[in-house]
Amino acid sequence: MRIQEINLYRIILPFTGDFSISRLKGVSSDTVVVEVVSDRGRIKGYGEGLPVQFVTGETPENVMETVRHFANRNSFPWELNDVFQIWDLIDSLPGGKDHNAAICAIEMALLDILGKSQNKSIIEYFPSDFYTDIICYGGAITLGNRERIIEICQMIRDLGINHLRIKLGGNFKQNKYAVETARLIFGGECELRIDPNGVWDRDLAFKHIPLIQAYNVKVVEEPMIKSDPGFTEFAATMKDMDVMMMACESAPTLEDVEEIIREGYYQVINIKLCRSGGFRRSLRMVERIRKSGLSFQIGCTLGESGILSAAGRVLCLLCGDAMYYDGSYDEFLLKENITRENVSFGYGGEAGPLDGPGLGVEVNMQSLERLCNGSSTISITRP
Repeated sequence: MRIQEINLYRIILPFTGDFSISRLKGVSSDTVVVEVVSDRGRIKGYGEGLPVQFVTGETPENVMETVRHFANRNSFPWELNDVFQIWDLIDSLPGGKDHNAAICAIEMALLDILGKSQNKSIIEYFPSDFYTDIICYGGAITLGNRERIIEICQMIRDLGINHLRIKLGGNFKQNKYAVETARLIFGGECELRIDPNGVWDRDLAFKHIPLIQAYNVKVVEEPMIKSDPGFTEFAATMKDMDVMMMACESAPTLEDVEEIIREGYYQVINIKLCRSGGFRRSLRMVERIRKSGLSFQIGCTLGESGILSAAGRVLCLLCGDAMYYDGSYDEFLLKENITRENVSFGYGGEAGPLDGPGLGVEVNMQSLERLCNGSSTISITRP
């Protein structure tokens, strides 16, 4: 198959409400879509790179420039016939975390167009040792006032979901109310995770210990920066309480995962497809975690379109041994999407593979162009 051009779109996806977290105002997402077009436009593949600047340092502008730069490398497979050409490209790109969203978007678009050209789901390009037909996503409660927290809790309860990730911040009273409300609405059978996104200091972290005990919190995700005073003491306290610590922002690369395993503070690691640089790099991280004896979850990035949700679904299904799954929040989060298919989960958080080749979704070009507004595009022609 001959690839003729690559088109990059920067789009703004508005949310249905406020889904803020401690480090990010959640009213919309600013993401980049990569479109790979075969000769004569017969086949198109799509990828998405949703950058999180406070984790990898990337912005939508430099994601687009990075994709342009990588497309001009000699290793870029303009003649694409085999998945190993994609792996050769990915392995030739820089390590570290600085380009992970861009690498994810390129890899995804190439896998999508290859799958469509060969009439295969991209699942078929990966080992099936841990594959499962059905996963169950958890619910996420974001920051907000009392009315907003109650509203989200009731919506998740009505969906039949019984494991929750509660976003916390720097306000103890607000955090206490969120955890209390979740436990009150869901009862004792619901499994609780809390996630401050690393904004706590020592005093605030230790102030939450009675709350963690009283409401039977099972996992504390990235409570504070590892280098901050009190981190090791708090991690030891959680271990003594039989509460698991989960690494998230501190684990964007395989090298970071190796360090986390070596240091022993965390028992679970959150793997996110876009933040980790796509499938090849994410699955290498997962394999390393498996060998270490630690646990992992497959997470998502706030504001993913249906493209990245579909790709995240593939990664989840390939990891049937994950402890938790987050993602496919499309219809609950986005006011408008760019895929014709609804990639959201069903009752109980249940979800399975999508139909169709490639990622299993079709992009609505009218929505894509409207959300891009025609002003944030780059086209790269075959050299």
